[in-house]
Amino acid sequence: MRLCSIASGSSGNCIYVGSEATHLLVDVGISGKKTESGLNSLGITGNDLDGILITHEHADHIGGLGILARKYQVPIYATRGTIDAMLESGSLGRVDASLFHEVREDEKFILKDLTVNPMRISHDAAQPVAYRIAYGDRRIGICTDLGAYDEYTVESLRGMDALFLEANHDVNMLQVGPYPYYLKQRILGDRGHLSNENSGRLLCRLLHDKLQTVVLGHLSKENNLPELAYETVRMEVRLGDSPYRAEDFRMMVAKRSEVSPVVNIA
Repeated sequence: MRLCSIASGSSGNCIYVGSEATHLLVDVGISGKKTESGLNSLGITGNDLDGILITHEHADHIGGLGILARKYQVPIYATRGTIDAMLESGSLGRVDASLFHEVREDEKFILKDLTVNPMRISHDAAQPVAYRIAYGDRRIGICTDLGAYDEYTVESLRGMDALFLEANHDVNMLQVGPYPYYLKQRILGDRGHLSNENSGRLLCRLLHDKLQTVVLGHLSKENNLPELAYETVRMEVRLGDSPYRAEDFRMMVAKRSEVSPVVNIA
């Protein structure tokens, strides 16, 4: 089972998850050309895609969806609220209605040899979700765009072999940065984005013996730095109540506009 970030950040998000037989994308917030280039670097093409999982309707998650879906007739999986919001916005252009497949929170569905399980998240979108994807007993959790987490979030993400987790902003950088006040409040709110500190605190709740890799993603270009996100999350793990140390697992930061190293789940 493989996990790879093709692009991750406030300017566009696209994540690949797959097995030998099944190839999925989580969001397509970059151009079709960049998406195809990223897939090609992994040894696959758009024709190999078995589905696209959409977390929510914001442009940085669906910017290239219409083009890719039309070109390759790839099935699109999203909640009813997200499907309706995408269609109402008109941003996808013409897409065959038969490509849309409604998913529901905490209702598993199977795509060939992968099992996909959506989960609720707190974000200012119509009906946003994160995804847990399993291949046999191996599990990957992809969770970004949440302003806050709760016990449901923790329970939903327990036991993952790999986690793709949001570390969107440094609170101090955001507060003194160029964003207008209303946007700062949106990002800091319960339906905004996870800060580096809160990402680390959530991770502390999720550490276990078999966790292999953590990928930090969806970093803000204006309000964060890769090195700052990495060190802040590691510091939260060091200072937390968990018996685990930051050195007990691999951690990396997903690149904004480059394909990140492939995570192989053994």
